[in-house]
Amino acid sequence: MPQFVIHHHHQAHDCGVVYAAFRGFDSPLRRQPTAASCPIGGHEVWWWTTAPDREGALAQLPPYVAASSTVTRVEQVDIP
Repeated sequence: MPQFVIHHHHQAHDCGVVYAAFRGFDSPLRRQPTAASCPIGGHEVWWWTTAPDREGALAQLPPYVAASSTVTRVEQVDIP
């Protein structure tokens, strides 16, 4: 299954809204550790996930969060 990184950016005043958007939204991304810069003032979140395609990856986010997110297909590589 293809792997993706989803990147989301929001303003500081939207932090609570972004996190609250996941309440009641069925997603494999909920209750999973992820990388976020919110605690240090960056207000960006990155999720690693698998999906059949970019649209499927983006569908794992609530619509409010998905609207300001990008999806990039990635593969693991060995760095020499």
